[in-house]
Amino acid sequence: MRVLLDECPPVDFRHDLAHVGVVETSKFAGFNRLSNGALLTAMAGRYDVLITSDRSIRYQQVIAGRPISVVVLRALSNDIIDLKPLVPAITQALKAISPGTVVEI
Repeated sequence: MRVLLDECPPVDFRHDLAHVGVVETSKFAGFNRLSNGALLTAMAGRYDVLITSDRSIRYQQVIAGRPISVVVLRALSNDIIDLKPLVPAITQALKAISPGTVVEI
């Protein structure tokens, strides 16, 4: 599985998710300056899942019908200490997620 970590979570959070597959940051992929719509389009064919803290993405963008899925993190903050407890739930979600869907954790 190829996972793209959006700009919101800290870059080092990718290490906590390395067990799920290839995890790259949007900056590393060259997507860090793209709007959400352009980001989702650019991901197609390169990544399977976007992990983001942007809770409004599901309301601002059409995810259904896209070849990618989105995992939205709902933590107290984007600090790694608040995100680490979500790793087991993220892992489970990634096992069951299908293209065109959004899962909130």
